Amino acid sequence: MSPVGPEVGPVGPEVELERNCGGNASGFAVFSTSRQAQWPFSPPSAVLDKPDVGMHIGRVKLSNKGRYAVRALFDIAFFNGGQPTQVKDIAERQQIPPRFLEQIFQDLKRAGLVGSKRGPQGGYNLALGAGEVRLGDVVRALEGPISLGDRESEGGANAAKEPAGNSRRITEQIFVDLSARVEACFDAITIQHICDLAEAEGLRRPGAQRYVYVI
Repeated sequence: MSPVGPEVGPVGPEVELERNCGGNASGFAVFSTSRQAQWPFSPPSAVLDKPDVGMHIGRVKLSNKGRYAVRALFDIAFFNGGQPTQVKDIAERQQIPPRFLEQIFQDLKRAGLVGSKRGPQGGYNLALGAGEVRLGDVVRALEGPISLGDRESEGGANAAKEPAGNSRRITEQIFVDLSARVEACFDAITIQHICDLAEAEGLRRPGAQRYVYVI
């Protein structure tokens, strides 16, 4: 997983994210503005905008693989009610290379998130309800556990094993905590939430009829 930016994106008003990751009804972020104000040092932008700082860090984001997987599962849920959907149709609607999409579906199938059906009416379908598929499940299936720390010291248990006087133990524990917060953000959003947002934004499903009332 490539790093995530301060804002991941908007969500529906029904999602309560403040408890997990400092978000609000209009969207969510790893840290809210109020939480940044309480942080004991200057926010990253105050440091990275200095002209004498040679290295600037770009936005941290999911890999194409992770983003494509979310878009593909949303497509199946929204446009076909979770039923078998052909790769070519998903690829066309979501603008994903078909061969790459096929590889993604193989990973999602191994993780138990999708099933497949052969034949003209076949394709990939959701193995679970849209409300049961969390974005965290998708990311973990494609990219493994979400970790912001060193690979060799991943996990709270490993961080706790560092000697008490070792400064690395302190920083690694922070990264473990941040990883858990980011993971909680992803786990707070399901494919159903994305479908609900699409409907709220006026995206129409195939075959949806629009009624005009004349009084």
